[in-house]
Amino acid sequence: MSTTADQKQRVLSGMRPTGLLHLGHFHGVLKNWIKLQESYDCLFFVADWHALTTHYEEPQVIGENVLDMVIDWLAAGVDPDSTKLFVQSRVPEHAELHLLLSMITPLGWLERVPSYKDQQDRLKDKDLATYGFLGYPLLQSADILIYKAGQVPVGEDQVAHVELTREVARRFNHLFGREADFEDKIDQAIRKMGKRNANQFRGLRRRYREQGDQLAIREGQRLLQAQQNISGDDRERLMGALEGVGRVILPEPQALLTKAPKMPGLDGQKMSKSYHNTISLRESPKTVEHKIRTMPTDPARVRRTDPGEPAKCPVWQLHQVYSDSTVQAWVEEGCRTAGIGCLDCKRPVIESVLAELEPLKARAEEYARDMDAVKEILSQGTEAAREIAQTTLDEVRSVMGLSSL
Repeated sequence: MSTTADQKQRVLSGMRPTGLLHLGHFHGVLKNWIKLQESYDCLFFVADWHALTTHYEEPQVIGENVLDMVIDWLAAGVDPDSTKLFVQSRVPEHAELHLLLSMITPLGWLERVPSYKDQQDRLKDKDLATYGFLGYPLLQSADILIYKAGQVPVGEDQVAHVELTREVARRFNHLFGREADFEDKIDQAIRKMGKRNANQFRGLRRRYREQGDQLAIREGQRLLQAQQNISGDDRERLMGALEGVGRVILPEPQALLTKAPKMPGLDGQKMSKSYHNTISLRESPKTVEHKIRTMPTDPARVRRTDPGEPAKCPVWQLHQVYSDSTVQAWVEEGCRTAGIGCLDCKRPVIESVLAELEPLKARAEEYARDMDAVKEILSQGTEAAREIAQTTLDEVRSVMGLSSL
């Protein structure tokens, strides 16, 4: 069983293999993953089952992009020695836990997830009247809970999914965390803490039950984490007892809000394949230069001598990502006085994007020449992930009455 300390240090995140990765992925997700892997036990996975919920009619797109996406992760700096990389569909425990959780999850919980209606409105060209699409937030919950992940890096639009996971875990623990001798085991575990700590724990438990004091919960959790005389099982029981539920079998994860800057696309909107405004991570230098040179600019600058306003120009948004304060000041002055032309303005952006992509492309080409090594990384990651997942699933099956005879 994973201890509470282990759970708090474990991070899980995934990405759908629905096309070539672009600069939006690099700045919005991959840079954050690279930072997280330095401080947490990270699991990053290719969410191919999730891709099927919206791209089930395009299986070739998913299959062709799995390895390419992992190559881009590695080229960007995701370290397979520090993280576990795997493909979701190669860890079938995700699917079994999804099935088991579906037995206890009210239908209304899924229907109220904001992205359920939002994506139906945005993807009207696709038939999303499927169980898979309705149930994909619960599959996300299974992805998280199977590893007892404590931290889930998400943007604000995904917080609702983590909250659903917390509700599902809470309901599961309430239904299945009550052992027949639960209170006896709680009393025994409290005594192991020593008289002083035991009295403190009982006081915090009473404060929460009588006053609903959330601070008492946090203090109690810190107290339990510091105990050396109790087992992992006892710690999980005491965590549940603190909040008035049973043993915590599936710990509730926390949303780790990430600072994901909006990476502007070639038209000024958010960079997205849906908007056809991207620069892929392995774009050729010639194509990169062509795409940026032909970007739209301030419509007021019809002629070279017309002054413009940077705030109205998509190129200025890229300067805010790639240019230092000196270059930005040069752009603002030159644009507003017509001292520089639009092609002059674009040149520093072109150079900065090419400089960023050059080493990434070189590393990607190196990995692409040794696909066996990439597959071995995924194989090792899958083996490590399955070991964790199987332990959790054995525990879940046991409390649900599905133990092997």
